[in-house]
Amino acid sequence: MAVDSGLVGRTFPPTDPYTVSHEKVLEFARATGAECDGQTAPPTFPIVVAFAAMTALMEDPDVGIALHRVVHGDQRFTYVRPVRVGDRLSAALTVDSLRQIGGADIIGTRSEITDQRGDLVCTAYATLVHRGEDQP
Repeated sequence: MAVDSGLVGRTFPPTDPYTVSHEKVLEFARATGAECDGQTAPPTFPIVVAFAAMTALMEDPDVGIALHRVVHGDQRFTYVRPVRVGDRLSAALTVDSLRQIGGADIIGTRSEITDQRGDLVCTAYATLVHRGEDQP
């Protein structure tokens, strides 16, 4: 069953605040092989917060996404400023686009990641591919 096209334009509530700690930045850098000074997070670190927003989208029973049928198709970030230790970040996800191709839903999302003051830090864009029930 295809995801309802009425999802386009819908913005989901922001995620709970995530505190960026020195330990989490170093842990992420080690796990990804990124260089890190311990105070400024690697460029892909915001996926930690953006993924929480994507998970909330996929787990929403009104959306109709079967989590086991999702493949992450694309990810990119645009920055206003770097993520730093001490930031408390939240992500609000908006579904920007939805199209059906070959029995799959191609869902374009945008997660605006803000700090504790509500200032935009970066925007994470992701494409999720939701395979149809008749696809392996």
